[in-house]
Amino acid sequence: MSELPKAYEPQAVEEKWYAAWVDGKCFEADASSEKDGYSIVIPPPNVTGILHLGHVLNNTLQDVLARRARQQGKEVLWLPGTDHAGIATQSKVERELKKNEGVGRRDLGRDKFLERVWDWKDQYGGIIIKQLKRLGCSCDWSRERFTMDESYTKWVSHVFVELFKEGLIYRGKRIVNWCPVSLTALSDEEVIMTPQRSKLYFMKYELADAPGEFLEISTTRPETLMGDVAVAVNPKDERFAKYIGRKVFRPFPHAEIPVIADDHVDIEFGTGALKITPAHDKADFEIGIRHNLPIIDVLTPDAHINCPEVPDLHGLDRFVARKKAAVKLEELGLLIKVEEYENNVGFSERAGVPIEPRISMQWFLKYPCVKEAADAVANGDIKFRPERWSKTYAHWMENLQDWCISRQLWWGHQIPVWYRKDKLEALKGAESLDMADFQSGDIHVGIDAPADAENWERDEDVMDTWFSSWLWPFATMADVGEQTPTLKKFYPTDDLVTGPDIIFFWVARMIMAGFRFAGELPFKNVYFTAIIRDLQGRKMSKSLGNSPDPIDLMEKYGADGLRFGLLRIAPVGSDIRFDEAHVEEGRNFANKLYNACRFRQMAGDDSEWEELELRPHHVDIMAKLDELTVDLERAYGEYRFGEVAHLLYEFLWNEFCDKFLEAVKGDLRETATADARNATLATFDAVMSRYLQLIHPYMPHVTEELSLRMGFVEEGEFLMQKELPEEPLLDGLEQEGIDNAKAVAGAVYEAAGRLRNLKAEYKLASRKDVTFVVKPSVDWLAEETDILALLAGSKEVRIDSTYEAPKGTPVALTPVGEIYLPLEGLIDVESERLRISKEIESTTKEVAKCEGKLGNASFVDRAPPEVVEQEKARLAEWKAKLAQLQEMLAALA
Repeated sequence: MSELPKAYEPQAVEEKWYAAWVDGKCFEADASSEKDGYSIVIPPPNVTGILHLGHVLNNTLQDVLARRARQQGKEVLWLPGTDHAGIATQSKVERELKKNEGVGRRDLGRDKFLERVWDWKDQYGGIIIKQLKRLGCSCDWSRERFTMDESYTKWVSHVFVELFKEGLIYRGKRIVNWCPVSLTALSDEEVIMTPQRSKLYFMKYELADAPGEFLEISTTRPETLMGDVAVAVNPKDERFAKYIGRKVFRPFPHAEIPVIADDHVDIEFGTGALKITPAHDKADFEIGIRHNLPIIDVLTPDAHINCPEVPDLHGLDRFVARKKAAVKLEELGLLIKVEEYENNVGFSERAGVPIEPRISMQWFLKYPCVKEAADAVANGDIKFRPERWSKTYAHWMENLQDWCISRQLWWGHQIPVWYRKDKLEALKGAESLDMADFQSGDIHVGIDAPADAENWERDEDVMDTWFSSWLWPFATMADVGEQTPTLKKFYPTDDLVTGPDIIFFWVARMIMAGFRFAGELPFKNVYFTAIIRDLQGRKMSKSLGNSPDPIDLMEKYGADGLRFGLLRIAPVGSDIRFDEAHVEEGRNFANKLYNACRFRQMAGDDSEWEELELRPHHVDIMAKLDELTVDLERAYGEYRFGEVAHLLYEFLWNEFCDKFLEAVKGDLRETATADARNATLATFDAVMSRYLQLIHPYMPHVTEELSLRMGFVEEGEFLMQKELPEEPLLDGLEQEGIDNAKAVAGAVYEAAGRLRNLKAEYKLASRKDVTFVVKPSVDWLAEETDILALLAGSKEVRIDSTYEAPKGTPVALTPVGEIYLPLEGLIDVESERLRISKEIESTTKEVAKCEGKLGNASFVDRAPPEVVEQEKARLAEWKAKLAQLQEMLAALA
């Protein structure tokens, strides 16, 4: 046993133990082990990322699962890595180049620019990994992967080639989310829908066959009307039935366009008539396809007007053109009115500007293994937790749209397609490319360039970042075509911990890729984390200033304090309201654990199990530890991490410290017998050594420190590698004896609580010279009066079955009998009567005040229901207090 310092300093302890774990290769998985395998792959954070509270929650949960699995005797692989984060990384490096050197990527050229990106990645790309280590994450860092690793890149190209040859990948023109700053297509996940105060413009288009008669329409985007190719109304809308099939004049450039009927049109929006601009709206595009309408693109890639036929708008920024277009309509007498309008506008996550729905030539994927992926969740082969997310998943799987997998970037996995130089322009401008072009020899699709590379030019686009990360569970474990020991032992993985916001973008796609390229599902359980919000319910964000830096929190409270404080408030399926006070409570809990062990050390190191005579409180605390073990197993099985933390907290704070340690203090005094002392110390060691194992996944650093210092593990051994014993602490003791001991201890603890309350009622809480007299109702009380007196904070608990209490003696009814508190010599009875009488007087006034409010019909009828209920609750509290005071006064009569 090594002496513990007086105060716990988490920073030094945490740094020491993490280094020791790494040096001891404690996190490294052995694929040749005969143990059962357990595996998780980390959701790869962006290489540009820094740790935020969402990462803390997600990765702490994974660490808990990994450490718990090690304790269960499994060979654990928690595979870490980072994502190259195409847009984010390229944008960051471009900004630095512009700021520091005044050049852009095109000034450098593709190869030189990519060299700069790799330099940046090597210098700054590991920040979040270092921060995860600070948190205590037990990843196998020897297997760390990066989505731009050479072997991983081969996987990405291989998958593209295979799916292209199956006819599932093609190139064509479609509407995509377009960022006019980054000049690339975006996934839906990279578009943040943001509430905006916009304007709704009401205007009128003249009917071509009835001069002077107009059809009124409404739009939020008058700047795109040059691309209008129709006006649509709902066929069920009787107001517009007479217009269907006729034509109206588009104001500028002047042209006739048809009025069509389509069920998509919202009858309630605006006027009920919708201008159709297929090149600049996804819904309009679909309507255009259904009605075979032309497509007119009136915006440049950087969102400026491209319409020479309207020279006063041509070349203007889209938002400037919006105002100008409204002025033109007003000058033409076609603008009816403008109203304020609340709507959601998609913003580019990285550039922070509104995106544009844009017709663009892109590569698209028709998803593979859709049925297998849908069935895997529907039949429970893959379990979602909470289960309700399976319905969201099923809905998305039933409504799949082809995936736009290309991005107009340089940083990323370049599309593995080459075009014949002698047909370059024709191929690049082709409306579509597919397997027919490959078979004709006009394009080359492969992992490697064609043999005569000088005659070919590679497609400049790269693949969507998600196209690499959907391969993560298996592509991190083996190269293309390999069946490595790691893949055989650890795939499929057991658990995935992620956020519900990427069910579609990552989880569903990984399932499909797993079936197609690894032959089976990629994981068995998916745990969806909660969203962390501030106390006002707002999402954490830098702009709001409500997102604390986890590194600062760890420096202040320790990594264990942050982990435990956060997991203790992590319910299943609900958002988390974060308060720094929770982390402070986590730190306080670590201190409580530390101080309990230090209390034990101060009592000496002699504890043996030989021929111990255990008293009820010894058996009781061991029985509760055994019950805790069972309860934890159930809670872990249900992925109820918050409940696990609650159970661990309640046991240590309430059962072990507040009850057991208080009950055994007498055994550690100089006057105690050696047998009593030895029984208590042995019980403490048995319970605490097991408890430190149980709480280790949540608080790994402090538990390693205490286990070594207390002698529960040998020097050079690690608690994290120690398997949980299968047998309970009280293995071999008959259940009847356990139940009897628990009943005795429970009755003593409850009686002591009532006695402390009785003292407090008469302002005697701090007095230790109090004597209680008990008329017992149990035959074992004589053996426990020393414990009862100690817990009650009294000099003595005296048994007297014939005791005749003087009039006015307070009494408590307890599980061990009637217990009296003789007040003679303890209080001034007259002063106490006066004090209680005054309290009765003031309490009576409060009762009357509440009754007056509730008796006022005006208050009851007009006040909010919750205010009325609050007043009723206050009345009940005041009445209860009044009754208690009256009893106390009567007792002093």
